[in-house]
This record gives sequence, C-alpha cells and structure tokens, in this order.
Amino acid sequence: MNKMPPVPAPESRWMPYVLPWDDAPIDISFLFRNEQPAGKHGFLTVRGDRFAFEDGSEARFWGTCLNSAANFPSHAQAESLARRLARFGVNMVRTHQLDAEWSTPNLFQFTRGESKPDTLRFDPESMDRLDYLIHCLKREGIYVYLDLLTYRRFKSGDGVEAADQLGNAAKPYANYDPRLVALQKQFNRELWTHVNPYTGLAFKEDPAVALTAITNENDTLATSLPITVEPYRSQLEQRYRAWALDKGVAVQSGKVDFAQRGEPLVRFLHDLQLAYYAEMTRDLREIGVRIPIAGGNWNTGLPGLSSYQERDFCDVHVYWDMWSDTAGNNKVMMAQEYGWAQSCAKYRLLDRPFFVSEWDQVWPNEWRGESPLMIAATGAFQGWSGMLVHTYRYRSGGPVRGMGGVVMGGTGYRVNFETFNDPAIFGLFYHAALLFRRGHVAPARESAGVQLKDDDIFRHKVTDFPALFHAAERHKAGMILPGHPARADHLYSAQEAAPGAKEAHRLSDTGELCRDPAKRICRIDTPSTKAAYGFLGEAASIELQGLTLSVKTPFAVIAISSLTDEPISRSDNLLLTAIGRADNSEARYNEDHTQRLEIGHEPTLIEVIEAEVRLAIETPGLRLLSIDPEGLITGEVPVSREKDALRFEIGKTFPSMYYLIQR
Repeated sequence: MNKMPPVPAPESRWMPYVLPWDDAPIDISFLFRNEQPAGKHGFLTVRGDRFAFEDGSEARFWGTCLNSAANFPSHAQAESLARRLARFGVNMVRTHQLDAEWSTPNLFQFTRGESKPDTLRFDPESMDRLDYLIHCLKREGIYVYLDLLTYRRFKSGDGVEAADQLGNAAKPYANYDPRLVALQKQFNRELWTHVNPYTGLAFKEDPAVALTAITNENDTLATSLPITVEPYRSQLEQRYRAWALDKGVAVQSGKVDFAQRGEPLVRFLHDLQLAYYAEMTRDLREIGVRIPIAGGNWNTGLPGLSSYQERDFCDVHVYWDMWSDTAGNNKVMMAQEYGWAQSCAKYRLLDRPFFVSEWDQVWPNEWRGESPLMIAATGAFQGWSGMLVHTYRYRSGGPVRGMGGVVMGGTGYRVNFETFNDPAIFGLFYHAALLFRRGHVAPARESAGVQLKDDDIFRHKVTDFPALFHAAERHKAGMILPGHPARADHLYSAQEAAPGAKEAHRLSDTGELCRDPAKRICRIDTPSTKAAYGFLGEAASIELQGLTLSVKTPFAVIAISSLTDEPISRSDNLLLTAIGRADNSEARYNEDHTQRLEIGHEPTLIEVIEAEVRLAIETPGLRLLSIDPEGLITGEVPVSREKDALRFEIGKTFPSMYYLIQR
C-alpha cells in the first residue's frame, strides 16, 4: 500500500499552461454575487459546531493565506488580487506573517535602510496598504482571518530581556512572560482599534474581519520548542514549583529539565496554556473584539487539544510531504492507511467549529493534484467550517520565473509553498469551492467520537484511537473532552478495535465519497460535482453515476461541476477540469523524484490528460469548449450525442486543462 508510484513514462505529453498572476481563466464569482460585500450578514458567531452570521445564515470559508509581503500590495495590485481570488471561488484570506521581520514590507517597517530599535509602532505606509487590501477583499465578498502573534522579533527597545536570544514570536516564552504578554496586548489593542480609512471602520467593528487566533504554532507543550533562555527558563521553573506545591506534586531538587516531559510537568504546561489563552481572550473582548477567537493552531497532542477547550473554535494545520529545499518523499497520500481525514479527527472537538488555517501537499510532490478536491470534499462531509491553503504568495508583484517562491527567513523550504500559479493546486480551486461553499458534497449522516477521560489526555497519544481513525472517512469524527456531553452516534474508547478495518474501500456513510487505497483511486459522486482522481490510467474504466471515464494518462484528476443551480444531468453550463502533474520547464529530479536537482523556469508545463468521457445529461445543444489560460476559446472539441448522454475525448483535439460544456 506504501509502494512508490511508477516512474512516469518518457513519452508523456506536456504542454505550457501558465495561470495569469493577476486574472483567472474561468470566473465563477457570479455564483456568489449575493455574498458581496463581505460582512453583509453581520458578525460571525458560533452556533454549536458551526459558524453562522448574525442573520442566521451558515458560514463556510474556502481560501488561502497571504504571507508576509503579500499582505502589503500596491492599491492596483490589491484590486486585481481580490478580483482574481473571487473568480477562483475564494471567500477568505488569512493575513499571515504580518509581523515577520524578514518580510519587506512588514507591519513595523515598510522599507529597508533605517534600523528600527523596537516593534512598538506600525508603519503608516504598511497600514495603508493593508487597509486598502482589506477594503478590496471585502468588496469582492472575501472575509479576513486576522493573524496576531506569528513571527514578530522582539527587540531590546521593546523592554525585553535577552532579546537577541529570542527567535520568531519569542517562542515559547511569549506564552507566559509578563512583559512579552503585555507587548502582545498592546499590539492587539492598537491593531483592533485601528480605523481603516477605506471602510470607515475599526478592525473590531468590521464584520468582514471574521476570525482571529492568539498565536501561531507557539505552544509550551511543543517539545520542538526548547525552554532554555534565561531568565525565562528560571521564571518558568519558579511557576512550576509553585504549581506543584499547590497540587501536592513532588518536584526533584536541582534544576528542572523542561525537555523531560513527565506527566506532572505536562499537566502544568497544559494549565499554563489554558491560562494564557484565557487571559488573551479576556483582553481581546475588553478591547471590543466580537468575532470567534482560537487559541493556537499547533498539533501538540491531546494536552494541546485540551488547552483549546475554552476557545471558540479549533484550528489546526495539516500537511503532506513537507519538502526541504531539495528533498521530499513524493508519496501518494490516497494510498496510505491514514491521511488528512484521520489527522484532523484527532484534533477536532465535536462540540465546536473546526477550521484548517493551513493545508498543503507541497510542491514539487508530483501527485499533489490529489489534495485540493480531497480536502474540500472531506471538509464538506465532516462539517468543517473552513480550509485555507498555505500559501498563496510571499510577495505581491508581477509574474515570476515559474513555480517556486523565495528564500526568506533563512529557510530555503519556502520556495515550495506558493500555490497561486500552480495548476495542480490553485487550478482545482473552482471545483473545491463548489464542493465546499455550495455544498455539492453532503454532510455525514452519523457521527463518531472518542469520549476522553482525564487520564487519556495525559497518558495516551493521539495515535491510540484506531476506531476513530477508521471512522473518520465513514462518519463525522472527532474528540469529546472530559466533562463535555457525549453527543455522537458511535462512541469509542482508547485502543478500541477499528470496526471493518480490513475493508478494501473507504466509503462515506452518504455513499458520495470513496477511496480505494490499493488501487490509489478516489471518487466524488454527487449530483452537482463528479470527480475521480489518482492513478485512473491503471483502471480499465472509472464508473460514477452518470459518468464513465476511460483514462489513458496514468495519474489524473478529472472533475465536472455544474455552474448552475441544476444538477449535472440537467445543467446547461458545466466546468470540466483535467489535470495531473505540473512542473516548471527543465525542472530536474533524481530517478524516483525524491530530490530536486534543478528548479526549472517558466513556462509552467502540465501533463496532457487523455480520456474518453461518457456523461449522462439531458440538456440538448451542448458544446465542449477548450479554454486557454487567458480564458480564450481555443477550439470546439467534437462531441457525439447518444440518447441522453454525451461522448467525447479530451487531450487530442484542442487539449487543455479547462473545458466548458455550454449550450
């Protein structure tokens, strides 16, 4: 099941397909016009395990992160960016890394040259650009997830001890040091009370600013963040000893080693995180912030999950194949025993909204085209509240030399994260937005959960719940904390055997989603979107209700969605997307594609997907139009009518990635 996919055949056909950086080949924003401007339904609220606006309408968010300098575009760039995102079906942007020192601009400094002694004031030019961006996004119906502490580098001028030894966001000391906490509160007050001159509203008064989180990937429970810098280490030891004395817990004499995470220490750090999130949330509420607030977003085990218990929603990050600058594993996710459905189930609390503020199957994994539809369909089925790909861009300028971002913050791996011009990721956003935002995939009929006990949290790992892991693709799945009511159709305990674990197919209880790990094929079969992705060329044919695919290309993603309120069978406007592998021209790898030798350059190339298609549809007079990256019709692909079905071939006459089926 974990075998490597075959090395691509040398005779594969490739063609240039360069997505425009400031426009979109297809525009589906007309389907969401009634959602403009963002905020028209009032402030976002929490209703049980879902988000809803003040007028009662349910809120679902599909979108992306803007990283560092991408949050500060020129006014003209902001207008084109907002239009482009709306045309792809995006309705939320996370303003990530606003405070990153290595970014130019950032919140504190718009240009380089002057050496700023502190991080106590916002740069007026940076704020003007952020303000105008939010104004443009709002106009297009796109909401904002406003980040707070992410990558800020505190300086000695901030009144911070040992500033030169603190890394980004002063992790993990910012979770408890009084001065660092006070600086965060000051930052938050100035940001949320700042009045945007283009909307006329302070950020706290603008319902288009819909979500926020206290900190990013910053948690004392994370063993990857050592606690060694003085005086912060000693300060924490004093607090630990006071906590232990109050709880009647014995602490050995001598210096406490925070790398040794026994149960008493983990319980203390858990309580510390609870207190930090509570203090910061109280301060935000006093400022006047009304929207849902998350604590953090890091997967630090069950203690970390429990530390979110009093926050409004759970936020996590999930990735597949985190390439370094040059190397990765290049594995297919759909062929594994567990994937994103299981990863998210173990960090989801069933009694509140669940949000994925970062996901990605990182380029240049050549099978990453499996991920956009997979996570969108999973999120719709699970009843998640939103998903944002990490990331869109690190800069806001014009076209680039091809796929691949920039070396920033001393890390080369960031070259792998930009998706704005990746046909295999962003190119599938149309269908993903329809699956999730328009509910083309139905929610699960039943739920499955683990009723956690106190001992489970501090003595078990998240991998100790095989029954829940198996249920995650069949039912809505998540965790239930101690003291919270058990509301699930199927309840499991730690290490309970997974029912039906040997089943060959992973089938949702709605029957709309199916994964075959052995064949490495997934299906999405709904009235308004039908899709198959994986190694379709290794099967004789792929059968969905009303759709038959005979695919010649080994790896492919083929999706058909109705662009009307009618199902596919009666629609007169449909989008067909066919994409598989995509890469830069002259990119070079080792034999099994696990090491990048040359990053390549523009133009971006896509593998031509060849397939015979039979689509059951009643609508007469339909044409199949090939669409190029600029949205131009390059030709009409021949179709034949067979009673109530169309037959055609893609990939031969006027090959493309996008095809419109229209009357």
